[in-house]
Amino acid sequence: MRIAQAAPLIEPVPPRLYGGTERVVSYLTEALVGKGHEVTLFASGDSKTSARLLSVIPNSIRLNHHGPDPYAYQIIELTDVLALADEFDIIHSHLDYLAFPFCHSCGTPILHTLHGRQDYPYSVPMLQRYSDIALVSISDSQRLPLAGLDLNWQGTIYHGMPDDKFMLYGGEGGYLAFYSRLSREKRPDLAIAVARKAGIPLKIAGKVDVKERPFFEGVIRPMLDEPFIEFIGEIGEDERPEFLGNARALLFPIEWPEPFGLVMIEAMAVGTPVISRPYGAVPEVVEEGVTGFVCSSFDELAEATCRVGEISREACLHRARERFSVDRMADQYLEVYRKLVCQEI
Repeated sequence: MRIAQAAPLIEPVPPRLYGGTERVVSYLTEALVGKGHEVTLFASGDSKTSARLLSVIPNSIRLNHHGPDPYAYQIIELTDVLALADEFDIIHSHLDYLAFPFCHSCGTPILHTLHGRQDYPYSVPMLQRYSDIALVSISDSQRLPLAGLDLNWQGTIYHGMPDDKFMLYGGEGGYLAFYSRLSREKRPDLAIAVARKAGIPLKIAGKVDVKERPFFEGVIRPMLDEPFIEFIGEIGEDERPEFLGNARALLFPIEWPEPFGLVMIEAMAVGTPVISRPYGAVPEVVEEGVTGFVCSSFDELAEATCRVGEISREACLHRARERFSVDRMADQYLEVYRKLVCQEI
């Protein structure tokens, strides 16, 4: 098939540091190329891919501190996608609602994967207006705020990772790991409190966005003075397996409707159990007692840090590979692509 992938421009594909959507787009693109498909990736010029790369901006936006308005360049990117639409059998957009208005003027079918949370006030009126467009959710829980709407869902497709990302680590570091945006809804403060109660060292990695800087400086920074807390900052893809794999467990104590949570399967893929809370997609991703623990209370979170020895790291990795491989993800998307193409014929 001739497939276009339209990626966000905030990070390169794949990201050099933090970035979920662009990483998934990279995994999917490379898997589709590996399966013999002709793929064109629309992304920032500093992206790395075996597909044909078309760019409207030389460098991704977030790490360019004097960067442009991201929406302006996303619109330019979408305009370029439409200009070449006849070259493709299917266009796959990862740009959420920005791409919706383009669908009705395009003769090539467009599939939209929703990567973000859908409980914003504008989500319902936006999707009511574009109820005919083809949608994929990345978890069943992501759809809950849209329940009752008659939308054109093509399915739920969980994220997947390449086979070379699955490697067994033994957790020899003995610490708890926290890897995420350091934002209020990700609850790094709760992770620190849990580690303190459990008496287990905690290593924190992740990014601090400009809008989240006041929370980090006012709440988290003072908590980093304790000797058993180590703040590492942003780390790249090459560093993440060792960081997660040497951990006793991943602490993921979120307090928001997480659409998926890629870091959870990154941890499982190196044999590290996940300790989290029952928000968003967590109960869909974490299998209780197999790949981690889903805890409702603070005391349960602290207790789970002492119970991770009950989980076989080998079984955790094996189950992650079964459920979250990139081949499974690519095959499910190909099934949807073919369905949409056949509807247009």
